[in-house]
Amino acid sequence: MSGTDQKTDAPAGLDGLARAASANAEKGLPPVHLWNPEYCGEIDMRIARDGLWFYQGTPIGRERLVRLFSTILRKEDDGSYVLVTPVERVGIEVEDVPFVAVDVEAKGEGRAQTLTFRTNVGDFVTADADHPIRIEKDPETGEPTPYVLVRARLEARVNRAMFYYLVDYGTVEEKDGARLFGVWSGGVFFPFAPARELGL
Repeated sequence: MSGTDQKTDAPAGLDGLARAASANAEKGLPPVHLWNPEYCGEIDMRIARDGLWFYQGTPIGRERLVRLFSTILRKEDDGSYVLVTPVERVGIEVEDVPFVAVDVEAKGEGRAQTLTFRTNVGDFVTADADHPIRIEKDPETGEPTPYVLVRARLEARVNRAMFYYLVDYGTVEEKDGARLFGVWSGGVFFPFAPARELGL
């Protein structure tokens, strides 16, 4: 953390955060981007690559609680993640990205196609210009991993089963003289790889 974001010895507790999240739950997603309370240090919370949330090394088994925490999650300018309320802000660990896309529904065909993802915390997002799909390749294996922007810099990793599903709805388009394989959604073409790499 930088500037005045100094750690203290009294980070917020799990119960306090849960109460704060619950207070805003019925109002829709809280305006966490508008809140800038004092940084209260780190809490022993971790979101694993597979989307599981842990507190003090133990999985948080209550789906409702995880959903509540997901609504007060924010990604900071420096790439770190915090849970934020109007009165406190605490850092947590995120191994990859905070969410996992566990389902996708395709409607329409061709350029009129839409792909709507459901995340492991119950968010629904349709890929479009404001919610792009990006592909990141493993530098060692070259294996592609797709991500979709859910909201405000918070992304979901598309799980392997859903990636194969996306491929079924893919097509080849030409852009700047290159033939690219990808998918259409929300009027936007999202390239996955050069068609030649896939033998297309």
